[in-house]
Order: sequence, then C-alpha cells, then structure tokens
Amino acid sequence: MQTAVLRLVSTGCVALAAAVLLVGCGFHLEGRTVLPAVMHRPYIETSNQQSDFVQSLRRDLLISGARPAGDRARASAVIVVHAEVKRRVLSVSAANRPTEYEVRYTVRFSVTAGGKTLLPWQTVRARRSYTFSENLLLATEHEQSILTGAMGRELADIVMRRLATL
Repeated sequence: MQTAVLRLVSTGCVALAAAVLLVGCGFHLEGRTVLPAVMHRPYIETSNQQSDFVQSLRRDLLISGARPAGDRARASAVIVVHAEVKRRVLSVSAANRPTEYEVRYTVRFSVTAGGKTLLPWQTVRARRSYTFSENLLLATEHEQSILTGAMGRELADIVMRRLATL
C-alpha cells in the first residue's frame, strides 16, 4: 500500500515537473498565434475570397481568437491581399512536350487600422515543382491542386507570424 502511494506521488511530481518545463520554455499549441488587440476583428479585402491563401488565413485568424468582420465598416483592421498563382514550364521532352512545371504562389499584403498603416506592403512567395505526364493528366492536375493548397497554407502561416508582431 505504501509503495502504491509512493509511486503515485512520484508520478505526480514527474508530471508537475514536465508541465513546469513546458510552460517555462514558451510552449504553445501549434496553429495558435497570439494576435494584438487591433487584430481582434479584421476584414480581409481581396478579389478572390475563395483562394487557398485567403481561406487558410481566415481559418488561422479564427483559431487565434480573431473574428473576421463581414464588412470593412465593422472591422478593427483591414488586411488588403493580392494573391497570384502562376505556372511555368521547367523542362520539356525530346518531342517538345512539357515534362516538369513550377508553380509560384505570390501574396502581397498590407494592414491598416484607423487610417494608419500598421504594416506596409509586403510580399511573400512560395514555389514548388512537379513532373507532368500526359498519360496521367488527372493525377498531375490533382498534384498541382495539392501543391497550391499547401503553399497557400504555408504563406498564411508566414502572414500570421507577421500580424503577431504588430
């Protein structure tokens, strides 16, 4: 009986020490970015609200406790976004057919609040390449879609880190 109590106490001490170490090192759950008060109700102004980047940014803002505004008049800050995806041929076969493409995802953004520029225009980019086969056309189109989504999420994470510095 005493060994069971002793074992329980030592396990509790180890768990407590682990918790103290995690808190002391600045650990926080992945995906949650602490945003300044000015970002509590941002409005995202963009020409394509359904792009991978904008959807990822909106999701990240929600996870971080912000509630994106439905219109500019009710917003505490405005994030202006210009996102662009381009594809170019990297290599061709002997028959002059594309065999490899590069996808470039470019996002330009700025943040304003109360008529003041909090974050001037900044550009973030990501690029990936993938092989192309006419025999596997659906698969390569799906691969490009997956790459574009991943790049949009990656760029949204970068923008969130920059918003946290305001």
